[in-house]
Amino acid sequence: MNLVLVGYMASGKSTIGKKLAKIMGYEFIDLDNYIETREHLSIPEIFKTKGEIHFRKLEQVYLKELTTTINKSIISLGGGTPCFYDTITWLNAIENVTTIYLKTNIDVLVNRLYKDTSRPLISHIKSKIELKDFIAKHLFERSFFYNQANIVIDSADSEEETINNIIFKLI
Repeated sequence: MNLVLVGYMASGKSTIGKKLAKIMGYEFIDLDNYIETREHLSIPEIFKTKGEIHFRKLEQVYLKELTTTINKSIISLGGGTPCFYDTITWLNAIENVTTIYLKTNIDVLVNRLYKDTSRPLISHIKSKIELKDFIAKHLFERSFFYNQANIVIDSADSEEETINNIIFKLI
């Protein structure tokens, strides 16, 4: 079985994913890092030189590659990945995949993302108010896709509690 973590940027997908993988004896794969390694470019460079649409297509290619060739892995997706090209639908249709939405409230996301210049979609935002508005709009658009995950977990709790809740839901 593979677990695929979905949720907004800074919802804890990588942090929780790494710790959960260690506990379960699974491999952890961050899709963004995988893409960077395969493309020999950083995500910001891909956005800048080839655009978001090209990046979204790369996500599909590499995610399909991963889900058909690996087992016993936890894959952390980028925040937008499940929202394009029917990704969440086909992930949920794969027999050996369980999707998990790490649901995080807006205030927690704002605090985690404020002054984070490494993320292409928010690097231009300067104020907390503007960031909160941006996140609220994005979450409104994306929550339809996120909430289709097989399991929904509130990730605003402690990391340990979030991991325990995931394991409980899996059992």
